[in-house]
Amino acid sequence: MTGHGADVIAELEADHREVQMLFARIAVAPRTELQELVHRVSVELVRHSIAEEAYLYPAVRAHVLDGDRLADKEVADHAQVERLLKGLEGRSPADADFDPLLRTLSREVGLHIQDEEQRLFPALASGTTPEELMKLGDRVRATKAMSPTRPHPDAPSSATARRLLAPGIGLIDRVRDYVSGRG
Repeated sequence: MTGHGADVIAELEADHREVQMLFARIAVAPRTELQELVHRVSVELVRHSIAEEAYLYPAVRAHVLDGDRLADKEVADHAQVERLLKGLEGRSPADADFDPLLRTLSREVGLHIQDEEQRLFPALASGTTPEELMKLGDRVRATKAMSPTRPHPDAPSSATARRLLAPGIGLIDRVRDYVSGRG
């Protein structure tokens, strides 16, 4: 999902479109393809979330009126999504709770995307400069490239922790992905 656009808003909106397309594919996919698609959406959501928590939300806190409240809400949304992803991890489409968890995940992600695009992104765009948005876009792309690929709902969600821990956890996740054959 890296390398979509120049500024942070274009980058993250492109991520949103990709995740929405994955959920659309999941909705019509045969059961035999669901596990792989869920793995893909999980990787994309985790990387996106780490990057937002490391760079987007600190910028919102610094440049947007009532930014702390807005950022806190988005971080709470991410925590809920990570718990749902963790709940899906290791489950098979044949498990009774797979479909309800997947529907809840899709709904929560959709609401989160809508909230960011309608409230958070416009507020950030009007509260900062195009140059700052470009710098944030570069940082977000670099962070996504090194981020974890699996949910870690118990990991610290502060911006500093995300920036410091993400590369190491990401490396471990990529080794686990390679060994397990997970996409």
